Amino acid sequence: MKIDFANLQYQHELYKEEIEEAILNVARNCNFIMGQEVQELEQHLENFSGAKYAITCSSGTDALLLAMMALNIQPGDEIITTPFTFIATAETIALLGAKPVFVDIDEKTYTLDATKIEENISPKTKAILPVSLYGQPAAMDIIQLIASKHNLKVIIDGAQSFGATFNGITDSSLGDIATTSFFPAKPLGCYGDGGALFTNDEELATKIKQLRVHGQDKRYQHKYIGLGARLDTIQATVLNVKLKYYTQDIVQRKNIANKYTNILQNKEGLILPFVDAKASSVWAQYSIRSKNRDVLQTKLKEFAIPTAVHYPLPLHLQECFVYLGYKKGDFPVAELVAEEILSLPMNPYLTDEEIKYIAEKI
Repeated sequence: MKIDFANLQYQHELYKEEIEEAILNVARNCNFIMGQEVQELEQHLENFSGAKYAITCSSGTDALLLAMMALNIQPGDEIITTPFTFIATAETIALLGAKPVFVDIDEKTYTLDATKIEENISPKTKAILPVSLYGQPAAMDIIQLIASKHNLKVIIDGAQSFGATFNGITDSSLGDIATTSFFPAKPLGCYGDGGALFTNDEELATKIKQLRVHGQDKRYQHKYIGLGARLDTIQATVLNVKLKYYTQDIVQRKNIANKYTNILQNKEGLILPFVDAKASSVWAQYSIRSKNRDVLQTKLKEFAIPTAVHYPLPLHLQECFVYLGYKKGDFPVAELVAEEILSLPMNPYLTDEEIKYIAEKI
């Protein structure tokens, strides 16, 4: 049995005629940059997320950069975040000359441990940057209370979680600014790089729109130092098609996660994913833990079952962050999870037969 980890080919076949016609329409109109499809997508994203303003951009990484620029993060400022995430979360902090301050993760949800945030706040702290890991938001109620108490901004890295909720509100509509990624393998992906920012603050929305076009408030008049960070019209038109079917994709992802759990629960030596009662996940990944992770991964490969490790080395131990002065043992939960975590195939199109085969081999 050949199993596809993300199954992007199958998804394209499902919506092939609609997507290809939409792409062809952009080519015919030759409106490749900031075409009407971009504005249409932003309206659709606002409607879907409940956020007042959705601003598309060139990638999830640029979304994080734009968020920090909009909040005027300066060299020497500190931003509290998680060491257990993709590097873009902390990389963008460092690119602006600010300092990532890592806090360990919760051992059940793998998101930022909100109980450890306050002890890491200093006079230089300007923001908290939780990551909605594997599709599940962090403890946003506690994080927001801490931020309000200490007059800090909250930026949500929702690269993996578009459509997820906390206390019934999408994480795109929480914090001061939320971001997401439309990288092809994300739950809602385009056919290249793409991202978006969400906010309920009109001033921030206006500033972000200007920052993504080199800080322009009018053509060739530059109010800010900005970026060339627009979303291509072709990517927007792909997302306009896929967004129409996205709700059913989320339902399918949840169903598949439940099927995995039903078969794998109570199996000795495995720790299965946990979703907080206040949260919902879009299941960007279905990640299990095993103390024999490397052996398990090798064995599954022999059965043509693809897996991935998200993420094998926490950020505080990455060579590029040596200058921060962290060492092994500083964040024991993140380090433990990194040694045990294993992501199984997860996409809305896994069949019952495939799920059963994967689970039996595990």
